[in-house]
Amino acid sequence: MNFRQQAITEISKRTFSKFDIPEKKTSDYFASEVFTRKKMQEYLSKEAYENIISAIDYGKKINRRISNQIALGMKAWALEKGVTHYTHWFHPLNGATAEKHDSFFEPTNDGGAIERFDGDMLIQQEPDASSFPNGGIRNTFEARGYTAWDPSSPAFIMGKTLCIPTIFISYTGEALDYKTPLLKALNLLDTEATKTCNLFDKNVTKVISTLGWEQEYFLIDKALYLSRPDLVLAGRTLMGHASAKDQQLEDHYFGSIPDRVANFMREFEYEALKLGIPVKTRHNEVAPNQYECAPVFEETNLAVDHNQLIMELISKIANKHNLKALFHEKPFAGINGSGKHNNWSLMTNTGVNLLKPGKNPKSNLQFLTFLVNTIKAVYDNADILRASIVSPGNEYRLGASEAPPSIISVFLGKHLTDVLNDIEKKVTDTKMTPETKTELKLNIGKIPEILLDNTDRNRTSPFAFTGNRFEFRAVGSSANCAAPMITLNTAVANQLKIFNNKVNELISKGIKKDEAIFNILKEIIIESKKIRFEGNGYGQEWINKARKIGLSNIKEMPDAIKAYISKESIKLFVDNKIFTKRELEARYEIRQEIYIKKIQIESRTLGDLAINHIIPIALKYQNLLVNNVQGLKNILSDTEFQETAISQIESIKKISKHIHEIRILVKEMVDNRKVANSSKNLSDKIEKYKNNVKPYLEKIRYNIDKLELIVDNEIWPLPKYRELLFLL
Repeated sequence: MNFRQQAITEISKRTFSKFDIPEKKTSDYFASEVFTRKKMQEYLSKEAYENIISAIDYGKKINRRISNQIALGMKAWALEKGVTHYTHWFHPLNGATAEKHDSFFEPTNDGGAIERFDGDMLIQQEPDASSFPNGGIRNTFEARGYTAWDPSSPAFIMGKTLCIPTIFISYTGEALDYKTPLLKALNLLDTEATKTCNLFDKNVTKVISTLGWEQEYFLIDKALYLSRPDLVLAGRTLMGHASAKDQQLEDHYFGSIPDRVANFMREFEYEALKLGIPVKTRHNEVAPNQYECAPVFEETNLAVDHNQLIMELISKIANKHNLKALFHEKPFAGINGSGKHNNWSLMTNTGVNLLKPGKNPKSNLQFLTFLVNTIKAVYDNADILRASIVSPGNEYRLGASEAPPSIISVFLGKHLTDVLNDIEKKVTDTKMTPETKTELKLNIGKIPEILLDNTDRNRTSPFAFTGNRFEFRAVGSSANCAAPMITLNTAVANQLKIFNNKVNELISKGIKKDEAIFNILKEIIIESKKIRFEGNGYGQEWINKARKIGLSNIKEMPDAIKAYISKESIKLFVDNKIFTKRELEARYEIRQEIYIKKIQIESRTLGDLAINHIIPIALKYQNLLVNNVQGLKNILSDTEFQETAISQIESIKKISKHIHEIRILVKEMVDNRKVANSSKNLSDKIEKYKNNVKPYLEKIRYNIDKLELIVDNEIWPLPKYRELLFLL
């Protein structure tokens, strides 16, 4: 019995237990494992509470004396819940999260022990920085790095460990994580967006970026997963012929959730809600065994932390249910890939969503101001945004018929497009006539009404306006949301800075404020018009048009990530003090290394499977056919033999052909990989992997998939697509 047969047998014998939520109401346990403001009030002095709230809401520093009080209160809360360890929880540049656990336990001189946790332990730690991706910022012998407390994201408990969200920087101060530049970008956006809001409302003192992510993932039985070395090592199937039935009947999307999956979902949602993650939605996605969960919108920094936690929870809880969660963007060829739509908006301290139309012309002019500046930010930084979401997995998803194309474009819908065209047409100079101004304001005043029926969404648009937010649909399911959020928030903040300066310059020349705003908006609308597209992003017609009007269509990761070190990127991030030039270069180098290592792993895995798993089975079946043909020849007349054995002889020839092709292709792939590995220059190495190694993956797969159709089903060694996608 081979691994595939063992896995299928194991699944058939399993019984599945039901998970029952202990409490009756979600409100009874929501955020029970989080050091919330309510718990802070209970466990902290008034002075300490006010200090930490000032740090959370206004970014003020917490002094060392107060940090000791906060640490004592946090420790008291954690010990009451049975916690034994604490950790600084951070987001290194490998895309995962990291944590080093330290015990509260500390021996005393009298042979006893105490639980110790003070302000110094809370605020800063020194984990080893050398073994995380650093892009050459740190040498191996320069191991010191610092984690520093981020009070804007609350501490939480996982298991018996108190987790303290932190930033992660090198000994020399460079950011080695996602959170450090994200916090800088959000602070910059707050500053510039508040200035823009003050053109309309002086009561606005703070603007926050909000994020609502939609996490897609696949579930397969753990036994099947462990029987597929390519899934275990590469995260995706490197071979496998299409199943006769997959998603073509469109019967899985929003369908009834299988009991086994529903049990898993109830448990992971329960654990997520205890951690304060406001998961709201769950449903079947397009492909068999594909699912999605989504929370209520949150402040972006917190939403990013929660998304990292949700992926960890899904993985852990799935394992308890003998399932394996797959976050790869394209684990199955020809099947709907997985994304992580980032729904982004801006919210003021007065409770106004800046991307939601208001009830009067003034609030709608504010809405249009933020809408138009966001479009311009995307237009000016399309390649950088593309670089922020690219990955080896997302390469396979983007441009397929279930995901946006590689061309970055913005969808608004007909009604908003008409409004922008109206502004472009009617604003002719700095001094507007009263009639023109009145007509424009009347038109703008109708925006909420016309958007009531503008509910259609363009699923082919990578960046679509959906009524009260923009949906960045191109983000991959395995991504850390911080990467696109750093770029988007910085780009919008930078554009608002330019807008604010231009408006103030016109006002200083005696132009009325509304006229100044209209004139600058017209200028931006004209400059960014090319990025707006309302049609089918999958069509060749759009690809041709985009090329003609100068929009880039960067399909492969090695080409896309060059935007990190472009002049435009350096100006955007360095001038706004989000990254240093060295930090950008480091991130570019890290992304190069990730691509090389991923393709290297896939190449090694496929070569091993082809030579040591597939070819021996194909030869075994071929020998059965040969023996059968020889037996027929001995007992049949020549005429009968020719009539009877022709199909088997043809199969023998096909098997020989595919085995021969596989052997040659694997050898060529290995030889090219060795040449690529010998390259001393990273840029040369990644080009060789892209051009000389990666293409062999599909060529080898083609021949293996053909063998799968020929070889006896009983002896085929790896679970097939029909089993991976339908056995749960």
